[in-house]
Amino acid sequence: MTPNETATVEFEDIERASERIDDESVVKRTPVERSRSLSEMTGGEVDLKAEHLQWTGSFKARGAYNKIAGLAAKGGTDHVVAASAGNHAQGVALAATTLGVDATIVMPTAAPQAKVDATRGYGAAVELVGRDFQEAMSYAQGLVEDDRTAFIHAYDDPAIVAGQGTLGIEMHEDCPDVDTVVVPIGGGGLISGIATAFDELAPETRVVGVQAEGAATVPDSLDKGIPATLDSVDTIADGIATGGISELTLSLIEEHVDEVVTVTDGEIARAILLLLERAKQVVEGAGAASVAAVLSEDLDVEGERVMPLLCGGNLDMTMLQTVLVHALTDRKQLLRLRIRIGDRPGDMNELSGIIADHDARPATHATSFARSAIGAMK
Repeated sequence: MTPNETATVEFEDIERASERIDDESVVKRTPVERSRSLSEMTGGEVDLKAEHLQWTGSFKARGAYNKIAGLAAKGGTDHVVAASAGNHAQGVALAATTLGVDATIVMPTAAPQAKVDATRGYGAAVELVGRDFQEAMSYAQGLVEDDRTAFIHAYDDPAIVAGQGTLGIEMHEDCPDVDTVVVPIGGGGLISGIATAFDELAPETRVVGVQAEGAATVPDSLDKGIPATLDSVDTIADGIATGGISELTLSLIEEHVDEVVTVTDGEIARAILLLLERAKQVVEGAGAASVAAVLSEDLDVEGERVMPLLCGGNLDMTMLQTVLVHALTDRKQLLRLRIRIGDRPGDMNELSGIIADHDARPATHATSFARSAIGAMK
């Protein structure tokens, strides 16, 4: 039995992590913004917790800094290794560099290039290995060959969970009368920490977790009472595509989380586009999953004050174009037609007239929206 199978996280651990994470160049306080559009759509009061505006573009630096700072305080660790699809990688890289510790990050070969470049930019060595997170994890664990090297798990570690839980304290301080908080779930470290914090600070607040349908492991894990693992994942939300949770996070979810829902990639894509249009926020799939849940039929927040957590903003530009085209097509604002016409004068004019009679516009109008959004982020 490993230590993490018997370990847990208490609110006192999160408080200590909050005291330890005192470097604003690594973790800053992120804003909360009321969304009038989402409030009207849901019938509730929607406050967006904009953690995607964190220095590394996600919450991950909280747990990484707490873990590595604890190791540094004890001495004997001068190198850390981690596996990540991107956001944990950047958090570990920034925390390790700030604390003067070398870092090696193993990322799947399909990891978004923007996240790979950012991780290197924060000072870590990056190795691209494996088709998915699980294969990258297996390889990374094999790199820990001596006592001076420590493996920094993305979620199966009490220190990581406690660090992520500092976001729960911050969310409660931002909105002490919130009725429901909605938190994306990958491996479960984030929601475990946040739910533990809310259970202490505001036990009446409902904590709802959300997973992408193509990477959902928590519902099955809760049914079986043991962590479930997927052989493969299929979702645009790569930040929560871990394909599994741990004994530690499952036990904390069972104890502190009130409800778990799943959303489709189509719902996530629509949420990304909606946040871009209405909130002027560029959020990746993992971060938009919480808004997708609030808008879904599976979660009723009418008459409530609800806080969806936008946990990540590291959206790859090629993925943004794919998402926008998908969402616009779903809205029936974008349609691709193939039409065979004769090579006769006037045929193209006749075709254009038919399109105009149906109040349609050329495809270039719709696709230019996607291009302009991408260009604005460059």
